[in-house]
Amino acid sequence: MPDRGGSPSGPRMRVGRPSRRARTLLMTLGVLAVLAMAFVMFAGFWTDWLWYRSVKYSSVFTTTLWTKIGLFAVFGLLMGLAVGLNIWLAYRLRPPLSAMSLEQQSLDRYRMGVAPFKKWVLLAVTVLVGLIAGASASGQWRTWLMWVNGVKFGQKDPQFGLDVAFYAFDLPWYRFLLAFGFAAAVLSLIAAALTHYLYGGLRITSPGARATAAATGHLSVLLGVFVSLKAVAYWLDRYGLAVKSSDFKATGNWTGLRYVDANAYLPAKTILFCIAAICAVLFFATLWRRTWQLPVIGFGLMVLSAVLIGGLYPAIVQKFQVQPNEQAKEAPYIQKNIDATRKAYAIDSTKPENYSGKSTVKAKDQLRTDADSAASYRVLDPNIVSPTFQQLEQKRKYYQFPTTLDVDRYNGRDTVIGLRELNIKGIPKRNWINDHFTYTHGYGAIMAMGTQTDANGSPVFTESGLPTTGDVGEYQQRIYYGEKTDQYSIVGGPQKELDYEENGEKTTSYKEKSGVSLSGAFNRAAYAVAFSEPQILYSGAIGEGSRILYNRTPKERVEAVAPWLTIDGDAYPAVVDGRIQWIVDAYTTTNGYPYASRTTLGDTTADSLTVGNQQRAVVAQQNQVNYIRNSVKATVDAYDGTVNLYQWDTQDPVLKTWMKAFPGTVKAKSAIDGDLMKHLRYPQDMFKVQRELLTRYHVTDPAQFYSGSDAWQVPDDPTNKDGNAVPPYYLSMKMPGDTAQRFSLTTTFTPNGRPNLGGFMAVDADATSKEYGRLRLLRVTEDVPGPAQVQSKLNGLPDVAQFVRDMKGADSDIQYGNLLTVPLDGGFLYVEPVYAQGRNALYPLLKKVAVSYVDADQPDGDTTKDTTVFEDNLTDALNAVFGVDAPTPPTTPPPGTTPPPPTSNDAALKAAIADAQKAYDAGEAALQKGDWTAYGKAQEDLQDALQRAADAGAKLKSTGAGG
Repeated sequence: MPDRGGSPSGPRMRVGRPSRRARTLLMTLGVLAVLAMAFVMFAGFWTDWLWYRSVKYSSVFTTTLWTKIGLFAVFGLLMGLAVGLNIWLAYRLRPPLSAMSLEQQSLDRYRMGVAPFKKWVLLAVTVLVGLIAGASASGQWRTWLMWVNGVKFGQKDPQFGLDVAFYAFDLPWYRFLLAFGFAAAVLSLIAAALTHYLYGGLRITSPGARATAAATGHLSVLLGVFVSLKAVAYWLDRYGLAVKSSDFKATGNWTGLRYVDANAYLPAKTILFCIAAICAVLFFATLWRRTWQLPVIGFGLMVLSAVLIGGLYPAIVQKFQVQPNEQAKEAPYIQKNIDATRKAYAIDSTKPENYSGKSTVKAKDQLRTDADSAASYRVLDPNIVSPTFQQLEQKRKYYQFPTTLDVDRYNGRDTVIGLRELNIKGIPKRNWINDHFTYTHGYGAIMAMGTQTDANGSPVFTESGLPTTGDVGEYQQRIYYGEKTDQYSIVGGPQKELDYEENGEKTTSYKEKSGVSLSGAFNRAAYAVAFSEPQILYSGAIGEGSRILYNRTPKERVEAVAPWLTIDGDAYPAVVDGRIQWIVDAYTTTNGYPYASRTTLGDTTADSLTVGNQQRAVVAQQNQVNYIRNSVKATVDAYDGTVNLYQWDTQDPVLKTWMKAFPGTVKAKSAIDGDLMKHLRYPQDMFKVQRELLTRYHVTDPAQFYSGSDAWQVPDDPTNKDGNAVPPYYLSMKMPGDTAQRFSLTTTFTPNGRPNLGGFMAVDADATSKEYGRLRLLRVTEDVPGPAQVQSKLNGLPDVAQFVRDMKGADSDIQYGNLLTVPLDGGFLYVEPVYAQGRNALYPLLKKVAVSYVDADQPDGDTTKDTTVFEDNLTDALNAVFGVDAPTPPTTPPPGTTPPPPTSNDAALKAAIADAQKAYDAGEAALQKGDWTAYGKAQEDLQDALQRAADAGAKLKSTGAGG
């Protein structure tokens, strides 16, 4: 029966310790949990090591890792020792306690609470600050490697006469050391003050002295260290003025000293250094004087001096000396900025050449003849025709082309090229096996002539089909590494891969040694954890020979093996020595070039093609730079992923510094073979940075630079309504004075706030040329219409208005292609392809070509000043713009005469024309049915027929047959 209190009768149950078996189980589970957590953390490290070893750049991984570990250990230990030692010293210097005051009585309970654990508290604080400081220091591995391996520039700054290497490599490291010293001093001061307060060395409300002599001496030394570091900071600030950025109303962004810096801030920093040094000595002197009176006075003097000398005095100099005559005062410093900026961005040899815009040739026939040789006008716009490539050469939904194709040179022709890469979203049935084992690679490089299209407005392919055939010959067509390949694949094991489907499915199994082996259970477990994909551990599709491929985009691979490089936004493919190679331009940069103005890479390299397209965005290690060199050309093999880095700029001290830090990673320039050299080109992002700087720094006279009267801007893309900068265009063309076309990268400039043409720039972009990299800048001296004006006039033509109405009536969209600008006989020739895409058509076709010739020599109001035409093809447009009649077609024989009998060439021409019409009709029928295989065959037949017709026509012309 229950007792009166409601307690159960019988013996009470006793809660004891868990049994030995339970304790053993709990301990085992705890150990397993710890091991699992450790393995999870280790998996990331291990897979990174395996990847770097697989690409044969393990030295990059180990050098970076050991540098980080070294910095973590050294600076973590230094910070921990500094703070821990000062806490220990403050404890040792504590006074004998007598809890006479309320303040000390209230602190007693804290002292008693800490007492049993004081060693652990000291250790915990020391370890915590050490870990934080070490982690922060490890992030400075680039700064350390550049300081310890720095190579001299051989150039001295104009103010202090120090080598540029001091600012680029040394000063950043000294600033880090100074910041670390400040942090250590402040943390030590706080920790020591708290300890002194806890143990009675400092008193706030207690009667008598506020601090013991020991506490006074200890804290004074720490304050002396802090003020000493401030003195060093003032001294380094003197040199920092040479790389200081500021806003200058005359030029906008400014780097380097101005008049007020050299004549007010520089002497002020020197005076403040001396005051701080004296103040530090006064703090140290309290070890003997045991009073803070003099140090406090000295510290107050230092603060007052910083306000008066470091702030008020420069403001007075600026207000009363500089502003009344700013141009004259600033002229020497503007000149230093101009010289340094032009040298830092490799534009120092670029001098504007006056180009009037007035035609030097008046004969229309001569202008028309010269127009044919002035450039290879690219009517196939790589920014528009990707959907055309997609529909004509995709072949299967699980293939894709990039949004913007690339321009290269094959057989002396400008060629538009795109790779048929894997499209993971187009796989018919999505599952883990299909996504990562079956569909693993793209297939083939598709190429088309940049200067012509077929009769239908489609590209004239020089390499097409699946597998591809054409001008290139045999090459390894499988694409395992590409711009669109961002998922991992597991290849080479039991599971077969789909190679391609054309008249039957073909399979393959990867035989290269690329990637990381998954044959072992440990590696499989590590990747299962690293990729959060447990199936990697137990899947039967993985076995002997299986390898995992990842980090597969070209820019991603180059950035990983060379983390000290800035990567150009446009990696482009080329067929080189029987392999598809991705070519990646890479830059060395610094923001420590004295007097050179800084630029923001993300903003400078943005244009109408990069906005919203991260695939074409620059991969920058530091976004703000004031020195850049295209020092490395890199290649990534599309089949086996091999990465090669080649030294391109053999004089660049920044590259030499990194080559010392990572020996053996960059190959000599001489290792570039001839076939690869043919496809190297001047990089777009470098050119965009240079053109942005040249909008201001084409002016070398300080007075003119200050006034901004000749400042330019990069015009907005007139074919795009988004208001973004026009991109530069690759084009084979002749600059004034050239006797032959050069593969070039070109751009235009307009005066600030004006639409007319202010300048035109082209660089020799052919790496095999002796003048590769030569920037030629034309300053247009007369009033010549700019790109936006030409586009506006084109849009106002009656023929264009009618074409737009017709296309809109047919429910077609119109797309304006790249507006190419070419200097021609003193004037400028603008060429723009115009595309249309019908409602039932899945891709744009070239329908019209607009051409405009602008000649400033004609008076305003004369129609020949700016002649703009809109024709069906480039030939007709060039004929029309220069008023030259097209060749007269054959006429019908007069009555009563007997026509000449048809020749064999005549018959061949007629047969070819008939075949072309037949192939065109077949293509249209296949297009309506959506039969892309039949459509592709019809296009090939059409190209063959057109070629036979052209050959037969040439023979007729040479023999005089056919009239």
